[in-house]
Amino acid sequence: MKTTPTPQHRLAQFTSFVSQAWALTRPYFASDQKWQARALLAAIVVLNLALVYLAVLFNEWNKLFYDALQDKNESVFWAQLGRFSYLAVIFIVVAVYKFYLTQLLELRWRAWMTRHYLQRWLSNHAFYQLELMRFANPPLPTQAPGSPATPQRPPDNPDQRIQEDINQFTSYSISLTMGLLNAAVTLASFVGILWALSGGFAFTLGATEVNIPGFMVWMALLYCLAGSVITHYIGRPQIKLNFEQQRLEAEFRHHMVRVREYSEAIALDRGAAVEQTQLNGRFDRVLGNTLALIKAQKSLVWFTSFFGQAAVVFPFVVAAPRFFSGAIALGELMQISSAFGQVQGALSWFVDNYSSLAAWRATTDRLTSFEASFKALSPVNQAQAATDFDALEGTDLHLALPNGVVLLDGAQVRARAGERILLQGPSGSGKSSLFRTFADIWPYASGHVQCPAQAMFLPQRPYFPNGTLRQALAYPHDTAAFSEDDMRQALTQAQLPGLTNQLNQEAAWGQTLSGGEQQRLAVARVLLKKPRWVFADEATSALDEATEKIIYKQLLALVDQTQGTIISIAHKPTVAAFHQTQWVLEPQPEGAPARFVFKTLAAQPC
Repeated sequence: MKTTPTPQHRLAQFTSFVSQAWALTRPYFASDQKWQARALLAAIVVLNLALVYLAVLFNEWNKLFYDALQDKNESVFWAQLGRFSYLAVIFIVVAVYKFYLTQLLELRWRAWMTRHYLQRWLSNHAFYQLELMRFANPPLPTQAPGSPATPQRPPDNPDQRIQEDINQFTSYSISLTMGLLNAAVTLASFVGILWALSGGFAFTLGATEVNIPGFMVWMALLYCLAGSVITHYIGRPQIKLNFEQQRLEAEFRHHMVRVREYSEAIALDRGAAVEQTQLNGRFDRVLGNTLALIKAQKSLVWFTSFFGQAAVVFPFVVAAPRFFSGAIALGELMQISSAFGQVQGALSWFVDNYSSLAAWRATTDRLTSFEASFKALSPVNQAQAATDFDALEGTDLHLALPNGVVLLDGAQVRARAGERILLQGPSGSGKSSLFRTFADIWPYASGHVQCPAQAMFLPQRPYFPNGTLRQALAYPHDTAAFSEDDMRQALTQAQLPGLTNQLNQEAAWGQTLSGGEQQRLAVARVLLKKPRWVFADEATSALDEATEKIIYKQLLALVDQTQGTIISIAHKPTVAAFHQTQWVLEPQPEGAPARFVFKTLAAQPC
């Protein structure tokens, strides 16, 4: 059964929204750019006030100009036209610079917020943890619209939060805030003028003579109050629809990006038809929500259009009896109409901006939940020791999956320089999670870990940035740190001699190269950077046996040269020949955590 929110609940929601918007706004205006930001904001406020003052002057000009027309006073007519000319020039200059400075503040604010959130997203592996936590069980206690501490999944599509939502938030925040300020100052400036011009409204109620002073002011207030209430009840579905629209658009765009990233695999699987069906389904949901939003906006446009058109003639209807009785002249009637329009426009700010307010609310909610997700991140390997430790130690290790399944409990591991270790176990037993713990990126681990310095991790599916091969090989370091000869040598040792003359060629290497070539290019990175410790997670799974043998010989020669260690995860039995010690994760019955078993491998010829 659907319950109607109480006024107290609505007030609490509004207060929460204002607090959220302020929490997102305050950091920029308190940052290292605060003085430039505050100066720009102050200039925009001054220009807004100047525009209101010019509106007061134009209102006064209305009376003088139309009285001159009514009286056929040619000299006053031409004098007022001249006055209008310089007022118009001043108005144009102020309006242009108000627009320019407003856009400049929006741009600088967006730039600061974007860099701020990019830094937070990319720091401490937050981007990685957020993806993991989408599968956490139970969900994270993040902040959601209308529920400050409700368990929610981490925000979808952080790319959209950073790229689109920040842009909309800064734009709506400035435009709506300045619009509200302009409305408040306009109301304060014109309500006295309208009060003085409108006179009183007298009528007889029974035997009592009633006179209402400032009648036009009260009529404007009642007119706009009724319009605001009706607008809210007609337009409030747009808040939820705007929030949902941004989410659905982001999911549709994200799925298209995935099709592009996995284009080869999809083509090989003949999966284009399935992807088209899924994309069509996602787009249908976008269209469905868009249609619902359009219908909601149509209902609001029906009312606001009627409201706006009625406001044009409303002051003339109310003031017409006084004009036709001769109590006021044409100029005063036009001044009353102008003043009423300004007061009505100020009081109708909520009506005129409801759709923008709904979009702002949705954007603020999305950014607030994004902000809350960072606070919900788990600390990673709290006992991580100094990086100059020349051994790998893990004591009382507790590892789990995002869904809460325990992989290891109370495990002890130790590896010294010079060892060759092979880590094996059934799929899902926790091998890769253990490597991630050693790499200091796994948030679902506890215990004491000391990881050696100068370590590199080789995943089964490496990442290569789009750009030159030189950049892909040096990643994540600057290409200037390595000579061209060293790069060519590393490619040759990794069995990629055909790429030695393509260092300056740009390509999407993650898609251009085969799986085996990508793994060999990742090995070339290791051979180029010469770490002391190498952690390889199925790093040669796509290679044939002969090439794998050459690659492992190169890796062993490297760690021998650096007096380091190699620890490998591999299912292929041929890899065992390159290791001396075996760590085995043996699954236990009834879903209990795996047990560590240490074995010595028989010496085999390499």
